[in-house]
Amino acid sequence: MDPDYKVRKEAFVSNLAGGGIHEINAVTLVAPAAVLLWSALQSRLSFFTPYSSAALVTDFLLNVLAILFATTLYSSAPWTLNVLLIAPALLLILNSRPLRGQQKAKPPPKSTAADKTSDMSESLPIHPFLTTYRAAMMIITCIAILAVDFPAFPRRFAKVENWGTSLMDLGVGSFVFSGGVVSARSVLKGRKSGAKKTPTWQRLTGSTRHSVPLLVLGLIRLYSVKGLDYAEHVTEYGVHWNFFFTLGLLPPFVELFDSLAAIIPSYEVLSLGVAVLYQVALESTDLKGYILVSPRGLGLLSKNREGVFSFLGYFAIFLAGRAAGIRIIPRGTNSSRSPQQARKRVLAILGVQALSWSALFLLNSTYAMGYGANIPVSRRLANMPYALWVSAFNNAQLFLFCLLETIFFPSVHRASGKDGEAERVSFATSHVLKAFNKGGLAIFLVANLLTGAVNLSVPTLDVSTAQAMAILIGYAAVLTGIALGLDRANIKLAF
Repeated sequence: MDPDYKVRKEAFVSNLAGGGIHEINAVTLVAPAAVLLWSALQSRLSFFTPYSSAALVTDFLLNVLAILFATTLYSSAPWTLNVLLIAPALLLILNSRPLRGQQKAKPPPKSTAADKTSDMSESLPIHPFLTTYRAAMMIITCIAILAVDFPAFPRRFAKVENWGTSLMDLGVGSFVFSGGVVSARSVLKGRKSGAKKTPTWQRLTGSTRHSVPLLVLGLIRLYSVKGLDYAEHVTEYGVHWNFFFTLGLLPPFVELFDSLAAIIPSYEVLSLGVAVLYQVALESTDLKGYILVSPRGLGLLSKNREGVFSFLGYFAIFLAGRAAGIRIIPRGTNSSRSPQQARKRVLAILGVQALSWSALFLLNSTYAMGYGANIPVSRRLANMPYALWVSAFNNAQLFLFCLLETIFFPSVHRASGKDGEAERVSFATSHVLKAFNKGGLAIFLVANLLTGAVNLSVPTLDVSTAQAMAILIGYAAVLTGIALGLDRANIKLAF
């Protein structure tokens, strides 16, 4: 890479101050708004069943390009895009009725009360709203890692240098939170009635096998960046560290400390405990200054201090995600709680958690009527306000997606067993979103490879907005095609 251009590239993503949380919320609301319109089309018109060419194009426009447009062309007017998505959905809802087949779930086969209770307690259901949530997060992440290199992507959305909030900062934390949510499945399976707790070494071995691909990707990225003299932002994670190492080390690290769950059964409390202790260390020692302003020494710790110490903040976020997953993944039904009551309980849990994490965030990051700590958010440190912000946002997103599924596809949560689950879930889930969720690891790898290829072959800083959008739309289409191809081949490579 030309040395002068490399300097310009590094300066383009350095020393940024971010933007306001209200604007970030407006931009990220586009994903639920697009799902609202998708759900209205599917539940009222069965538009995506069968999955025709028109259905594929519409699915791509709503669930992929809408997010791309929100971060580029509509970045200064995200509410306009939200209205353009919500208005037709409301018109369709007001002028049509749900399809009769979606009014109620098929009755389960006759069985004894004991059999029914056993089936409900031992099987973990598939939740379309979780698929939608994770896929939307994956899509916006893949779009942002390339779009950030173009002037069409506002600088206030790119990662902040030291203090502040931005869309990409939120995306990094959301990736970790999402991983924590799905990690709850292993915990729930281990809690089955009568099940013997798996020894720590076995759980550690299993989580390590899951981490190896991510650590390998981290090494590949490290070698590629150094070998190709690729522009890099050293203060993001350090000289050698990258986000793949953080993602890869989280699962085994969590298993090492999972024994604490027997003493402190609430993962929310564990998450807060880690965040509080880390924040105390930042404020009461020289750790904050060491991370932010200390000269880089020759040792590996000094060279990679951002990645090493921010790992504690991401660990707290991962635990918060696991806490949410443990509460919302199970069916929640029993002899005294119907499926409808169980779903209302899930919505209540997500709503309360979103409000609780938000209240803690406000108390931590503002004066809050004279009582707050007024600690600024820092993604570079992954400090306590950052962990609280990410947790609040993701619980709110989960609430919105769960609410949409509950309203438009009631047959999904009203079912009390596995019978017919595949058909109900398929009808209530976007093919594009399902594919992005199912092949997440492979898609994220391809997105990183394509990002590198584009940056090495195109002067992204000097192209026009029209050229940038053409490249980004083509990139999004390629990723979508790969996702759908992997899904069609029934290849699952999820995080």
